[in-house]
Amino acid sequence: MATTASQAPLAPRASTAPTFAALARRAAAALAGAAVLCAAGAPVAAADSPAPAARASKLPDGLYGTKDPQYDGVWRQSLALLAQRTVGVRPSVTGVDWLAGQQCTDGAFSAFRANPTKACDDKTMRDTNQTAAAVQALAALGGHDDAVQKAVKWLKSVQNDDGGWPSMGGSPSDANSTSVVIGALKAAGGKPESVQKGGKSPYDALVTFQLGCDAKEGERGAFAFQPKDGKLDPNADATAAAVLGGLGDGFVVDPAGKDVNEPVKPLKCDGGAAGKDPKQAAEGGAAYLVSVLGANDGHLKSAMPGAEDQPDVGNTADTVVALAAGSHGAAAQQPLKWLEKNSADWAKQAGPAAYAQLVLAAHAAGGDPRAFGGADLVAQLNATGPKPAGSSAPSATPEKDAQDKDEQGSGVWWIVGIVFVASVGAGFLLSGRRNKSDA
Repeated sequence: MATTASQAPLAPRASTAPTFAALARRAAAALAGAAVLCAAGAPVAAADSPAPAARASKLPDGLYGTKDPQYDGVWRQSLALLAQRTVGVRPSVTGVDWLAGQQCTDGAFSAFRANPTKACDDKTMRDTNQTAAAVQALAALGGHDDAVQKAVKWLKSVQNDDGGWPSMGGSPSDANSTSVVIGALKAAGGKPESVQKGGKSPYDALVTFQLGCDAKEGERGAFAFQPKDGKLDPNADATAAAVLGGLGDGFVVDPAGKDVNEPVKPLKCDGGAAGKDPKQAAEGGAAYLVSVLGANDGHLKSAMPGAEDQPDVGNTADTVVALAAGSHGAAAQQPLKWLEKNSADWAKQAGPAAYAQLVLAAHAAGGDPRAFGGADLVAQLNATGPKPAGSSAPSATPEKDAQDKDEQGSGVWWIVGIVFVASVGAGFLLSGRRNKSDA
């Protein structure tokens, strides 16, 4: 998945930093706490295109959101375009062009380049999370194969010897970054397990972040963001990301409604190999998330210092996607219903990445993002950016979705997040990760 709107990349993150889906989420949580994704299509229905919110004049045309994009511009743009595409909305050409234009010649993306005509240099902060998010969006939109493959090549060039990735090259790997890159490799048509460094694959790295049978019973199966002083601490944000990564999924997963009820299986502790298979590890992570949701009336709580008693809306949305990815549709209903009742203020404060996260969560759990707790999330998302090029009703079958994607990918219009989680120390605010940032 992610799948997360609240965080963006900054300086290298501390080992306790939350994940990228958290990018959008954490930023949102922080804001709330401070106050409380063919042919040219028919015009978008009025319900899908309310008047855009006021935008700062300095922001470039095509960019979603009104807040400073310094730490999450590419992230939130990628999530917005991907969410629109997922529900049958054809994004604005301007919006897609803006995203594609942010790429450096070496294939990498940074969070935001105010002047994309200026070549990236050694001072440009290239970021794996932003790059992986852009890959997932551009691959889904179609028409950008060269850009996608260049980005994948760059991601491979900064893979660590343990098989994983950090947010910024040269730093230790973390569960969130490794997971979002796995989603990007899969979206680009690759096989993550074949992308190896030092004989290690991304999955080899990912399972090292999981708390095993020697952990406390209530923490077994959880994932840590990174080891801290050689110790793994459970992190729900990292766990939601790692469940998606372990299953080889990205931000968008096939819908799993309440009638899809694959039982959640706790981490097996009958030997030393517990959780070492990535899918088994993902199952263990899902079981941990379900237990935490059950203890908190269907939602996760913030891991940010001083906000432990506040709900973490963004990571709750990511958890819905993670559970749906594991075919735990029934288990995803409780947090989905909680989101329907409690996410409106958060999304309004956090902006496009937050609306995108909710759209993707509703889609994953078999809900209706156009009727979500009395709100039309698609219309709200559309209103945060340039007017979509068109709209079509979501198709009823995966086969039709695939056909539409192929047809739309050939259309001319296709030519075309989250501030990273603030961690205790360096900072990783986007449902994602690193210094300070706005959603």
